[in-house]
Amino acid sequence: MKREKIVVIAGPTASGKTSVAVEAALALQGEVVNADSMQVYRGMDIGTAKPTPEERKGVPHHLLDVAAPDEEFNAARYRSLALPVISDVLRRGKVCLVVGGTGLYLRSLLGGLSGAPPGDMKLRAQLMDLEREVGSRVLHERLRRLDPEAAGHIHPNDGVRIRRALEVCRLTGRRFSEINREHGFSEGRFEALKFCLHVEREELYRRIDLRAERMVEDGLIEEVRGLLEQGYSPTLKPMRSIGYRHMVAYLQGSCALDETLRLLKRDTRRYAKRQLTWFRSDPQVHWTNPAELDQLVEKIKAFALETA
Repeated sequence: MKREKIVVIAGPTASGKTSVAVEAALALQGEVVNADSMQVYRGMDIGTAKPTPEERKGVPHHLLDVAAPDEEFNAARYRSLALPVISDVLRRGKVCLVVGGTGLYLRSLLGGLSGAPPGDMKLRAQLMDLEREVGSRVLHERLRRLDPEAAGHIHPNDGVRIRRALEVCRLTGRRFSEINREHGFSEGRFEALKFCLHVEREELYRRIDLRAERMVEDGLIEEVRGLLEQGYSPTLKPMRSIGYRHMVAYLQGSCALDETLRLLKRDTRRYAKRQLTWFRSDPQVHWTNPAELDQLVEKIKAFALETA
């Protein structure tokens, strides 16, 4: 069966994915499908660097604002929403540009999902309560005793992934890493041309720092205050993400603004480093300079015209 062709434009935060994708879409009559796990949430615009209508320049963007901050949203749901959208874009003869920096979402779309069982809401709630009581590092140590391999791939502060691994271990009586290794990630339905934007570290960090300052200037504090006033708990997954948790701490009086901004810059740089580590592990990625837009467009044109 002939696989559908899509183009992926990935890269770390602040590398210029939006502007590159929009200009490429304008040149190729393309449409953009979001692959950023935070830009799916309504009302979370500034802190997620969601492209504004002006930045989109008339290019259709899909899978933005598809969930409320208190909705469960994960890679499986992303995939289920993305597949029909991509098929529709391609059916209409458009170039499909999948754009974002969430490696797990891209992986689920291109290679399928883990063979682990679906979540058990009761067990999940118990694990969340336990994490609040003892902290994610204690849960990480429990995971290390059950599944050292899985624990070795998960940061002790990453409560979401730690809880999921423990959940799978309890539900199946098997190691999370063993199930993932058995399942692997299949070839999938898409033939993807994958680009990752490369920006020199000093320049990337400069952009990150500037973006953090602009977010505050553009109203990030007010955005977070508004979400809290609407009743969204600061313990929700999106409210604990970079930018939002920092402003929650500021609004709750536990951190001064200058220190909040310093921590926001630091944590964003660390996140960008983790993103780069993820993308460097993919041998199919074509690293490209964001300034070399013409070359990128030509590569996409050649890819789109290739016959199977």
